[in-house]
Amino acid sequence: MAAKLKKGDKVVVLAGKDKGKQGEITAVMPKDNKAIVDGVNIAIRHQRQTQASQGGRVPKAMPIDLSNLALMDKNGKATRVGFREEDGKKVRFAKTTGDVI
Repeated sequence: MAAKLKKGDKVVVLAGKDKGKQGEITAVMPKDNKAIVDGVNIAIRHQRQTQASQGGRVPKAMPIDLSNLALMDKNGKATRVGFREEDGKKVRFAKTTGDVI
């Protein structure tokens, strides 16, 4: 099945503690059905000090389920993703506006 959400897409969170927040996808894990979004689902991880880096509490973006994310269209609203063929190529489009992503 083709990926509805890809790295670099602007998304909005639909459910969970970060509902309504917006961000950009930095990584997608299709096997786990999860994605990492900048500034969303932040957890504090403790980092041990080394010669190269300072130790302490480091905020880290944790994976969030793809079902809790929706793509943002050009108007900044959540939209679903559809597929169609244009010039012999399969392209993604926003269902609200019909624009190719």
